[in-house]
Amino acid sequence: MDKVIEIIQNNEFRILTIQRPNALNALNKQVFDELDAFFSAHHGDLSIRGVIITGSGDKAFAAGADIKEFAALDAEGGAALSKRGQDIFFKIERFHAPVIAAVNGFALGGGCELAMACHIRVAGKKARFGQPEVNLGLVPGYGGSQRLVQLIGKGKAIEMLLTADMVDAEEAYRLGLVTHVVESGDEVTKSLEILHKVAEKGPLAIMKSIQLVNTYFGNGEGFREEYENFGATIGSEDSKEGALAFVEKRKPSFKGR
Repeated sequence: MDKVIEIIQNNEFRILTIQRPNALNALNKQVFDELDAFFSAHHGDLSIRGVIITGSGDKAFAAGADIKEFAALDAEGGAALSKRGQDIFFKIERFHAPVIAAVNGFALGGGCELAMACHIRVAGKKARFGQPEVNLGLVPGYGGSQRLVQLIGKGKAIEMLLTADMVDAEEAYRLGLVTHVVESGDEVTKSLEILHKVAEKGPLAIMKSIQLVNTYFGNGEGFREEYENFGATIGSEDSKEGALAFVEKRKPSFKGR
């Protein structure tokens, strides 16, 4: 099976590119498996001083999860899927060196959650961010309900979660969701510039700084409730209707059950 994440070595850095442009780089099981393999294998390897994650093409960083993989899931399976995604994103968040999301287009649903699990987010001017899960009768499953609040505050986070509205790169910068906005196509270049600056510092101090920031947000209760509620919603009639409506390109008819 061909790899769906291209890994390029750039001196002491690694650039990971999701190679599913025809699916807008949606996060399917294989993408998760390859992310898991990379961050598990290299955690603590101080020869790696930084990682960049980006998407192939010029339309999407990662436009969400692969909805087709949700079709057969019940509540238990949905909770397990959510928890596994959370566990992989925790590996990114807890990586010893900075991980930068170079967001070159849509970062929606799981794609936005992936970007938020990274330590720094650099957005091109065409980037768009959102958590549209409620359109499918779902809630975020990979930590989005928790990290969105951490990054932009409760008020705007709950509005984004309830309306499924997207924000553009400039609005994301104003909210604190991203730290840099650059011309489209310059996302990786800017990310490398940041990594070079960080690489001049002591690697142990960098690792400990990441640990300290993560400790501040260390209460995992919300993440547990998220995967449980993802399972509860994915097992609902509304979720099945939402997924079917998405495939059929029509407005869903939700029943609240």
